[in-house]
Amino acid sequence: MNSEGDADTARKDEADGSGEKLLSFNSTEEQPTARESMWRNEMYESVPTDVKGLDDDNYKGHRDSEYPQHDSPLWNTQKSDEGPPHSKQMPYFQDGKRRVDYVLTYHFEKPDSTHKQSSHSCLRSFCCGCKRNRAKASAQEDPELAAQEQRLDYHDDDQRLRREEYEENLRLMGLEMEKDEGTKIPGVGFLKIHAPWEVLCREAEFMKLKMPTIKKFNVGPANTIVEKIHMFMHKVTAPLRPKVGNSEVENEKHLSYPFSREKQHLFDLSDRNSFFDSKTRSSIVYEILKRTKCRRAKYIMGISSLLGSGIYTAAYPLHDGDMDDPNGEPNDRKVLYEEWASYSMFYKYQPLGLIRKYFGEKVGLYFAWLGVYTQMLIPAAIVGVIVFLYGCVTVDDDIPSMEICDERNNITMCPMCDRVCSYWELSTACGTARASHLFDNAATVFFSIFMALWATMFMEHWKRRQMRLNYIWDLTGFEDGGSQPRAEYEFRVMKKSMKKEPAPKGGVKEKLTCTDRIPAYMTIIIMMTFLIFVTLAIVFGVVLYRISIKTALHMSSTTTFRTNVRATVKTTAALINLIIIIIMDEIYGAIARWLTILEVPKTDKSFEERLIFKAFVLKFANAFTPIVYLAFFRGRLIGRPGKYIYVLGNFRMEECAHAGCLMELCIQLCITMLGKQLIQNNLFEIGLPKLKKYFRQRKMDKKQQEELNKTLQRHEKDHFLGPFVGLNPEYMEMIIQFGMVTLFVASFPLAPLFALLNNVIEIRLDAKKFVTELRRPIAVRAKDIGIWYNLLRGLSKVAVIVNAFVIAFTSDFIPRLVYQYMYSPDGTLHGFVNHTLSSFNVSHFQSDTEPLEPFNLGYKVDICRYKDYRDPPWSDTPYEFSREFWAILAARLAFVIVFQNVVMLMSDFVDWLIPDIPKDITVQIHKERNLVVELFMKEEHGKKLRNTFNDPSPQQLRSRPSSQA
Repeated sequence: MNSEGDADTARKDEADGSGEKLLSFNSTEEQPTARESMWRNEMYESVPTDVKGLDDDNYKGHRDSEYPQHDSPLWNTQKSDEGPPHSKQMPYFQDGKRRVDYVLTYHFEKPDSTHKQSSHSCLRSFCCGCKRNRAKASAQEDPELAAQEQRLDYHDDDQRLRREEYEENLRLMGLEMEKDEGTKIPGVGFLKIHAPWEVLCREAEFMKLKMPTIKKFNVGPANTIVEKIHMFMHKVTAPLRPKVGNSEVENEKHLSYPFSREKQHLFDLSDRNSFFDSKTRSSIVYEILKRTKCRRAKYIMGISSLLGSGIYTAAYPLHDGDMDDPNGEPNDRKVLYEEWASYSMFYKYQPLGLIRKYFGEKVGLYFAWLGVYTQMLIPAAIVGVIVFLYGCVTVDDDIPSMEICDERNNITMCPMCDRVCSYWELSTACGTARASHLFDNAATVFFSIFMALWATMFMEHWKRRQMRLNYIWDLTGFEDGGSQPRAEYEFRVMKKSMKKEPAPKGGVKEKLTCTDRIPAYMTIIIMMTFLIFVTLAIVFGVVLYRISIKTALHMSSTTTFRTNVRATVKTTAALINLIIIIIMDEIYGAIARWLTILEVPKTDKSFEERLIFKAFVLKFANAFTPIVYLAFFRGRLIGRPGKYIYVLGNFRMEECAHAGCLMELCIQLCITMLGKQLIQNNLFEIGLPKLKKYFRQRKMDKKQQEELNKTLQRHEKDHFLGPFVGLNPEYMEMIIQFGMVTLFVASFPLAPLFALLNNVIEIRLDAKKFVTELRRPIAVRAKDIGIWYNLLRGLSKVAVIVNAFVIAFTSDFIPRLVYQYMYSPDGTLHGFVNHTLSSFNVSHFQSDTEPLEPFNLGYKVDICRYKDYRDPPWSDTPYEFSREFWAILAARLAFVIVFQNVVMLMSDFVDWLIPDIPKDITVQIHKERNLVVELFMKEEHGKKLRNTFNDPSPQQLRSRPSSQA
């Protein structure tokens, strides 16, 4: 960046050279050559033939206003900072009439004295001559410095020439522009863009935007029971609705139809200034920016390439105004800040209509989906709390827990590790057994079935809500035409075509095939496989940590450490997993983007879907691999006393507590879920932006900061806001949370409650971020949430299978049922604990594995017990799996099959029972189509009558005298 003195000098130099610049523009447009006309035709992508005629007329009327003479403030506003009173805060040009619809920013260097007298539009040969003379003069002093300055000057001139070409192409598309290089931000220039009415109409017709017509119709059934119930519920929920616009129920709706310039009389054009709102205007300008290309460079450059190469540094639409100014004019941003982006409004509904109006349909659908998801978590959280309370109430009546806590049973357990660990009494695991009953009880199965049906209900409810929003937001006939090729794809296609000597015959357009992408596909497969193995290696490392720290704590001379070994190992391992998950999430996200760039997808939609899929696979594996290990693998690959399984030489695989691994699974889920939400929300989304803002404000006093905010214009204030990076991080966070809620809910019934509390804060946190901390995103039309819906549906199906395996293999639900109905002498669970324990003769220990202190309990141990179903040492087949083991295994597999099929059948039945489109919306869509046909039939009939009256046919003229006769 340059100093303030350089900025003042540059403003004078730019003012002196602006006349020659305008002269070059005028000379170019007054006498275009045939070759230049051909170049203009290829400058941007083709527009329908019925649109081109209007453009020629518009250009004649707007060329002088877009690039005025050097004494006008509309070309370069650096000469004076004075403007209309409201243009400082509101997004307008210096004339105070034309609204700023879009802003492009760029870096510019102040020219030195050698360039002061040269024009910006001089010929390249003249520029090169000036550079050579300057290079010769400076080379005598320092040749390396001269060469470096020459390269930098050439780079700056090249960027300026490309900007001028691109801006000329935008002017030919009908846009009006105004430069502002005399800002309070040194070294940053702003190109403010305005779309006139004719351009808005042309592009609205080209984009097939549905706009309101003058025809109104009734949208609700009158005097029916359904309408009365709807009105009653609207009155009851009135305190929960934000104070946005008219809070009354709207019974009338404007009939919407794709805009057409030939049928402008059918549309509600009573106020042209508000017919196209700011969201629509910015999206129209963005479509023009995407279509416009630079073709004079080595390769074709669109707005994405111009931003990526640094020719432009940012591109964004402007916010409507300030939201924290009590004396400011009311605007949508201020209303959203007061009624939506406030934590005190957590209990109210979201103003989805205003969100869609300000941010666009894609952002509106995200917040609508998040609101539906949060609402559906309310019944799930209530049922989960009831299940947890049921476990708390029945813990004193649980017979297995009572048997474990009864010291009179005097059950001696085998050591948990080699040498340093000794024998221990089962009654010391009383606390773990009672805590496990809170999550492992008879209500767990019911809750798993409930959550599977809940997931189906949630998906169906969202589909219906989505269809209702599509109708309200006029998206029923919208089809995503995202076939615009990305700049990177066009560049790769151009490189491929240049390598081929003969041009393709028959005008066949070149494209990238699967053969061209084979290196990228191989790289993706290898990298994804490698990263999955990295995740497994990390989990294995945490397992080794558990084993080693457990042995170290048992060897400790401190009594506190030795008595709290299990709690210490569980908690610290879960925290380590949490830290690794958060760090690897960021790494995997960057790698997924890099792999997607290598793949070179054709369109932005394809790029986004492939990026989402790769990031989801990596982040899902990162978050759930430790949980899957605890649920299905820990304690099952350990062997038995006297024949344990070892890894890496002398590390004995860890085993579960007597009450099972469900308690440790619950601890891991709880810490991971709460930790991710607290750290990602508080640290990443709140802490880091505030920290950056603090360091920015630290450079100046508060008074200077307030004075600067008062003098900054709207486009300068938005420049300091953070860039909008898309909704993928927000969706990904919620999808991982949805997996936590549904996949292992059998082991953690409080997960819906924690998710509900987090989402209530998350909605307001995201709202505050969108309104106050981020630049306004480009309004993108979308009728659904895209690939995220498929991922949600896949997770809901997988959740049924996972919960079936958790109940069958991780919990003791099936062993208890088998014992109660097959082996119990009295049909109760008395004796269940003894039934689950096998016996081991301590004389059968391998050498160097027996405990160093065999008499720590005060008596000699001959037989110790361990949790497994094996034959005793005095049987004919010692230590082999018993018949009870195979009976329980068969029962577990049968439960998985029955549970999976029954729950999926019930889910499919619910899916079939609930229609995807609400009945009233179906009726309204059919009614609206009929009204459109009726409207156009009346128009055609009226046109025929007018033609008949103004231009009667010859037959009618001949028939009049005969009738008079």
